[in-house]
Amino acid sequence: TDNHNNQIHIGSKYDNYEGMRAVIGGSDNHLLFITYRFNNISVFDLNTFQFIDRVILPTVDYVEYHCFVSKLANGQENKNKIHEMLLFCFEIGLLIEYDEDNNTFEFHDITVCCDIPFHYAYVCINDIILFFGGRDHANVLKLVHKYSIRENKWIKFQNVLPSPLLHCAAIFSEESNDIHIIGGQNSKDILSTHIKIKALECDISLL
Repeated sequence: TDNHNNQIHIGSKYDNYEGMRAVIGGSDNHLLFITYRFNNISVFDLNTFQFIDRVILPTVDYVEYHCFVSKLANGQENKNKIHEMLLFCFEIGLLIEYDEDNNTFEFHDITVCCDIPFHYAYVCINDIILFFGGRDHANVLKLVHKYSIRENKWIKFQNVLPSPLLHCAAIFSEESNDIHIIGGQNSKDILSTHIKIKALECDISLL
């Protein structure tokens, strides 16, 4: 609801938000960006509760259960009117630039790790994105992939997760430098699990 308790509707009845992802950005943290199937990105103004625009992502495959993050480091303020975001899904890697003044998007391809899974959990810490678990076309995985935004480089860790996991969620605690992996499922069962991992275990440069 808005400040007068009126209902706010995001999207239309034709939008499919299953597996969608969202980022808050803009020069005043007032813009909500939503990426969702099949290959859409929409922008909403959180101050006025108004829909701004929707454009089609330059992708062949559909976008769902993907990685979508701001390129800004954790807690860093955006002083200009160009907001940069990163999107990874299957073999898709995009740098998305949104011009706040002109309401325009630009898209640039990014290198994607050849064996990056899907249906993973992810968390962005400073200029590092960590991808936990997921599945390839045959198996549920216990791998962790790291992407360095600054270096545009991928690294794979073999033994971070104790067991294969997909459809889970990841949260980073700045106070303790812990990453919490919550929920998910293995190849057979839905799990009510909570795994705590020190960021140091994935890469000392995170701290």
